Amino acid sequence: MRIFLAPMEGLLDCVLRDVITRAGGIDICVTEFIRVTNTLLPNRTFERIAPELLTNSKTASGVPVRVQLLGSDPVCLAENAARLAGFSPAGIDLNFGCPAKTVNRHRGGAVLLNEPELIYQIVKAVRDAVPPSIPVTAKMRLGYTDTSPAIACAQAIEAAGADEVVVHARTKTDGYKPPAYWEWIALIKEQVGINVVANGEIWTVEEFRRCKEVSQCDDIMLGRGIVSNPGLALEAKTGQGLAWEALMPLFVVFWQQVLLHCYPKYQAGRLKQWLNYLRRHYPEAEVLFAQIRTLNTREEIEVGFPALVLGSV
Repeated sequence: MRIFLAPMEGLLDCVLRDVITRAGGIDICVTEFIRVTNTLLPNRTFERIAPELLTNSKTASGVPVRVQLLGSDPVCLAENAARLAGFSPAGIDLNFGCPAKTVNRHRGGAVLLNEPELIYQIVKAVRDAVPPSIPVTAKMRLGYTDTSPAIACAQAIEAAGADEVVVHARTKTDGYKPPAYWEWIALIKEQVGINVVANGEIWTVEEFRRCKEVSQCDDIMLGRGIVSNPGLALEAKTGQGLAWEALMPLFVVFWQQVLLHCYPKYQAGRLKQWLNYLRRHYPEAEVLFAQIRTLNTREEIEVGFPALVLGSV
């Protein structure tokens, strides 16, 4: 069993990848998407989204990181994948699942599920453009407005040479509304020969186990659930989660990474964002969130929460 850390724009970036992989239990990370349009991106773009490329494509705790690309032009995606391959990433992932309206309007993400043939062309172009030693994978939803193209899209991904596919068990129209339809992942798994990874609406160890059972998948990808409970992967593997006290040192790491990677005007917001998720699992996070909710600058945060600076949370 492998547990993946999901890509989520605006949430699961290099900051939380570092923190959550330190908590334990994660085997592979996938970055948030890098948008590819009609240009060959400079190296600094890849390095900004995936700074782990500069450290052997691994997080500080040694977890491999795959880099995700999003776009609809097979040639341009292939050219950028070839440049990205120069960094020797742990893998190159292709996004066919993003539900964002702006992305879909510009013919990216989940809207491509209406075009299995184009999905095939994209995956094949990228697979042909990078060395065989670098895995090429894809992430998809069950469809755009309905599930009718799900199996055809997964088969197109396989036929084009992908090594693996992650299936988020909802359509674009479903968004993030529960439930996730894990039984559809099992149907897809029956129709393809490559590895299938299950994803969607897994917040607890009980849901983790039920998803494995219903989807018939050995591997699971976690997103918002592990942001809310950073010990979820560890608990799924060992039966032992992460107590609030054990989580505390990770706040220091989180804040250091926020200061390194986020513009000053977003720094306080990032801390509040994570605490807001943590409130779902940890009652203690509710108290801490209330203490800092009105603070808006780095200076205010560090005065109100000095342990972030002192490292003795």
